[in-house]
Amino acid sequence: MISVIIPVYNEVATIAVLYERLREVLTAIDRPWEIIFINDGSTDGSKPALDLLADKDDKVKVIHFRRNFGQTTAMMAGIDFARGDILISMDGDLQNDPADIPMFLEKLEQGFDVCSGWRKNRQDSALKRVIPSRIANFLISRISGVHLPDYGCSLKAYKKEVIKGVKLYGEMHRFIPIYASWQGARVTEIPVTHHPRRHGTSKYGLERTLKVILDLIVVKFLANYAQKPIYVFGYVGLVSILIAIAAAGASLYYKFFGNKSFISTPLPLLFVLATITGVMCILMGLLAEIVIRTYYESQNKPVYLIAGLRNLEPD
Repeated sequence: MISVIIPVYNEVATIAVLYERLREVLTAIDRPWEIIFINDGSTDGSKPALDLLADKDDKVKVIHFRRNFGQTTAMMAGIDFARGDILISMDGDLQNDPADIPMFLEKLEQGFDVCSGWRKNRQDSALKRVIPSRIANFLISRISGVHLPDYGCSLKAYKKEVIKGVKLYGEMHRFIPIYASWQGARVTEIPVTHHPRRHGTSKYGLERTLKVILDLIVVKFLANYAQKPIYVFGYVGLVSILIAIAAAGASLYYKFFGNKSFISTPLPLLFVLATITGVMCILMGLLAEIVIRTYYESQNKPVYLIAGLRNLEPD
């Protein structure tokens, strides 16, 4: 089954048109399908419009949030409720074209696990959207090691098995291909049609790039140090302690050989601050180690991933 997941926030003008285009494309595909709309606290009449579609077509599923939680949370809800083995995400503003869906399915049939859309000819403001997006995409690709030209494109297709169990926070829905790649999934991208926005206004601005960078730091930390957080806190702590030792040595040198009292230089203060920072970082690292062990052991979570078994039954 194909599950199309569409977060909606104040898109009443596009809902009916988007449904009709999706129904036309999905009906032509010889597979069962469903459309899951997640109403992310809309205040413009999207709720009754979605309920009307659900009454008319039982293949339309609707999730109403009590308030606005953001696109990532809406995506997470859609993934949780989806029944399909192939998940396709897209925006509800008609900038993504449903006619591109068969191309994504073809890529998955070729053996790929994730296919990401690439808005090669993006129809958005260059200053507010395109340039910040290119900067963010460059940083994400360099830091994550998964090179995609357009992480921000919502039009993506996934095999559900590769994102099963993934939990999303912040603005991390765009990082699903990275999570999947780290799990051993095959990831590719295809150019897609991108239409100019004709209804409503964009919900995102320049500040979103900063949020993406902060979320990327979290993703990188979880990828490299989730099982050994002491490596991060410990390294910072040891460097701080080394700085403290150097500051103490310099203070003593100036005291005995430079004829300067301790209070005439900032070195003693640096020694105290660096010592406190170093000790606190190491203690935080130890605390994080206890937390991560509690996380895995209390839920019987494995710290490894198995691709297959022979002559053994999975537990």
